Order: sequence, then structure tokens, then C-alpha cells
Amino acid sequence: MAQINDISPEVIEAAVKRVLSTLNGGASANPEPAHSPSNGAAGKLDAKKDYPLSKMRPELVKSATGLAFNEITLDKVVEGKLGFDDVRIRPETLEYQAQIAESGGRPHVATNLRRAAELTRIPDERVLEIYVALRPYRSTKQEMMAIAEELENKYSAKICAKFVREAAEVYDKRGRLKGQ
Repeated sequence: MAQINDISPEVIEAAVKRVLSTLNGGASANPEPAHSPSNGAAGKLDAKKDYPLSKMRPELVKSATGLAFNEITLDKVVEGKLGFDDVRIRPETLEYQAQIAESGGRPHVATNLRRAAELTRIPDERVLEIYVALRPYRSTKQEMMAIAEELENKYSAKICAKFVREAAEVYDKRGRLKGQ
């Protein structure tokens, strides 16, 4: 894996700009709220009023370490003042995006965002191990069901667990399990 010193400042700048642009729906990197918040964090968000989050509801967009969206700048990245967790997404932000997707009539996108939110609670190394285990012919049905149990019971990742159980059934029917 490349170290930060091995990556040119131009590559870092381009990557940060892409991330900020995506989070901001294409607007400037340090947006001002367009209106006062109409929903509390516990309320349901609406695509028409609250999207893009970084512009319409910037107070809701925080990094895994609690940094506000406008505190994450290209200068801080280049100066090495931000670490990976400082730009890592929080599960709450993914839930807010899921609410927006639902209100916009995109229930499948909402489910995917909620599954992603669950994955933030699982260590990266374990996510990669599970990914490898879910490739065809890599696991038995019993091993896949054990992964589903782990996801549900250890990480409270019920949506991910359901997904793994469904995959195990499909692999079983299609002869894609280890040893088949």
C-alpha cells in the first residue's frame, strides 16, 4: 500500500476535491446553510429540503472523529493535520442519506446506505475477510450462516446478516458453495 509521502500533492488535491464535490452535490467546499434546519437529527430528512446534506444541513455532516464538514479542508490534508478517521464517514450520515433516498422514492438505495452504515461498525480487516469468504466457492453454507450470525449478534448488522443469508441460499441453489 502506498504511503502518503509516495502520493503527489496533485493526486491528493484531486481526490479531496472529488470527495468534497460529491459530498456537496457539486457546490463549493465550505457551504453556508441555505435555510434553518427544519428537522432535528432524530427527524426524517426530506430530499426536497435537505439535499445535498453538506449544503442544506451541514450541521449533520461530521467525520468519524466528530469534525464538522467545513473543518475538513484540502490545506489540512496536505499539511498532514487530518488522519484517515478524520475523513471517514459516520453511520449517522449514511442514515441521513438513506432517509433522503427514501423520501426521493429510492428505497433500494436507502437499503444499501443502511447496509453501508452497518459496515462502519465492523473492523476493516474483518470486512475484507468477509468479502473474500463471500466469493463463490470460498465458503460452505454453514460458514456463510456463521458469518451472518456474527454480523447480527456481534455487530448488530441485521441488514448485512440478511444479505449474507440470502447469498448462502442462492449459492446453495446455484452450486457455488465450497465443495460443490
